[in-house]
Amino acid sequence: MGLRDKKRNQRRVLSRRSAGPRTGEGKDFLPLEGKEQRIREKQQPEEPENTATVLYIGHIPHGFYEDQMQGFFQQFGAVKRVRIARNRKTGKSKHYGFIEFENPEVAKIVADEMNNYLLFEHTLQIAPVPLEKVHAKLWKGVRKGFVPVDRVAIERNKLSKDKTVEEHKRMLEGIVKRDENRRKRIKAAGIDYECPPLIGSVQPSAKKIKFDED
Repeated sequence: MGLRDKKRNQRRVLSRRSAGPRTGEGKDFLPLEGKEQRIREKQQPEEPENTATVLYIGHIPHGFYEDQMQGFFQQFGAVKRVRIARNRKTGKSKHYGFIEFENPEVAKIVADEMNNYLLFEHTLQIAPVPLEKVHAKLWKGVRKGFVPVDRVAIERNKLSKDKTVEEHKRMLEGIVKRDENRRKRIKAAGIDYECPPLIGSVQPSAKKIKFDED
């Protein structure tokens, strides 16, 4: 092969490289980078749609109650319901609660922006609650507000009510039994003390009244 033939072959190779692929060729081949990118996009799962509207709020400071909480979070969007966990006997806050928004997007913004927010020397802990984990009785009685149980009134009514003969007898037996246990503990402790006797511990038996038959 002469010098002219070599130059001619080189020109053909260069012209083929510079020219695009022929018709029907190169359809099954893609650049490596583009192919990897498409494979990654297919492998990545789609993010689930955000539908949570209820947020858990922990580390609630003292004084930041239902009215204050609703007024504070209304700057983000419409607040539907607010509930703070409280002690059933005293009504005091347990420093955690739940808040529900009308829009799930607003709830997501609040969870992202207000988590670990410092409020009255307390760091708020906010997290969304999925719909399937919201308890069915979470919002029961939230419209009425919290009404603490009046234990004093319950005990007062219990002691003030009229007792039957059997109830009065059981009450006296309990008093006498507790007094006997108290005397035994004092004697076992080596204390020389004579407890005064209980007055009225012995009740007179009921008298039977006989009526003369005329």
